[in-house]
Amino acid sequence: MAAARDLKATEMGGAESGDDAVELAKRHLIQPWPFAGSVGAEARALIGEGDGIYITDSTGKRLIDGPAGMWCVNVGHRREELAKVMYDQAIALSYNTPWYTMNAPSAELAKRIAGHAPGDLSHVFYTTGGSSAVETALRFMQFYNNVRGRPEKKLILSRGGAYHGSTYLSASLNGRPRDRDWMDGADELVIKLSSPDPFRRPRGMGLTAFTDFLVDQFRDTIARVGAERIGAFVGEPVQASGGVVVPPDGYLKRIREICRDNDILYVSDEVVTAFGRLGHVFASGDVFGIDPDMITFAKGVTSGYFPLGGVIISERLLEELRRSNHPDAMFGHGLTYTSHPVGCAVALKNLDLLEGGVLAHTQAVAPYFQTQLKTLEELPLVGEVRGMGLMGCVECVADRENKNPLQLDKDVGKRIDAHCHELGLLVRPLINMCVMSPPLIITREQIDDMVGILREGISRTMDDLRKEGVWRG
Repeated sequence: MAAARDLKATEMGGAESGDDAVELAKRHLIQPWPFAGSVGAEARALIGEGDGIYITDSTGKRLIDGPAGMWCVNVGHRREELAKVMYDQAIALSYNTPWYTMNAPSAELAKRIAGHAPGDLSHVFYTTGGSSAVETALRFMQFYNNVRGRPEKKLILSRGGAYHGSTYLSASLNGRPRDRDWMDGADELVIKLSSPDPFRRPRGMGLTAFTDFLVDQFRDTIARVGAERIGAFVGEPVQASGGVVVPPDGYLKRIREICRDNDILYVSDEVVTAFGRLGHVFASGDVFGIDPDMITFAKGVTSGYFPLGGVIISERLLEELRRSNHPDAMFGHGLTYTSHPVGCAVALKNLDLLEGGVLAHTQAVAPYFQTQLKTLEELPLVGEVRGMGLMGCVECVADRENKNPLQLDKDVGKRIDAHCHELGLLVRPLINMCVMSPPLIITREQIDDMVGILREGISRTMDDLRKEGVWRG
């Protein structure tokens, strides 16, 4: 019995039991994105271990990891190859300062990443995650324009529904509901445009007209504000945390051309879509046919096994800086863990796994994933199922004709998640939506299990809402 307790304590991070960990969390741990009424006094679902596409909670219940952690556990849990590389690199070299030394894994990884990037994106600056990657891209834009003698060219364009991070400047770009209700931001630097969500386009407007509207709005904003004042546009190829919003065909290419014509840097935020989520290492070129000035990445670069992110920067931009009249101008930006040797070593092995079969498997299984998820539109609570690759969203509405979100129950996503948890599936609830982005190694049979549980979870939620009289369906 003592040995069993010791084993469980190890799995739970050192606490004697799951109950102890919950109490410790309530007394000492501040969770991300807390509400004021429970900040610093909250515990969330305790996860003990993972294996493949599954995780196990503190009660021993085995769950399909529907969100793949947070869009990141792309090659699955408990990959011994990654754990071994992590150990071996830490034994060889656990850390080096990036200020005046470097390590071999970071250089090798930069070469391999550049080999997959579109256009002339050939140089990598490493960060610790997605927020710091976006922050780095924006600070580079500011530095670039300062060196080129354009200190006024600093405004940033972003879209409604976007999510770009939690640091001050990256969070200022966010356009999701409730992200900024109680938080400050650099509003003087950011111009928010409307959401590119086809599901929420004006009634009676076709997709072609909607695309034209988005492009015209973008072009008109530049004309009104002045291209000489706008430094960058930051956009996700697919808006992930905004509800897996897939833009209409041709939209990204047209926006890219407008940016090029107006000398506005196009930053493609691939923190979610890179490293296999859409079946390729990068989606910008291989899926959407664009060559941005910068691409940000994180999450799937190590499959979540180690915190790492980065920015890939166009050779053209670096050449322009090197040719400038200010050779002593310093890009005064860096992080203690920039180019971390352990993270880069893990990313190299993770890339081996992706290139060695995981990408091909994703491309093969993704159409089945999308087709099976789409069957959930048979349920009257579901307004739309959308997605691409191995990312999908089920959006629930009060009525399909008006596409009303369930304003009378903003926790419908949480209700579905609770039922699914009981049935053996973890989903990511977003107000009236449920997002799915399972590990890329998921099989067809496991997709069937996942969609079957999700169907039952939504059905049970419909029954609950009917019984409570808040939805008639």
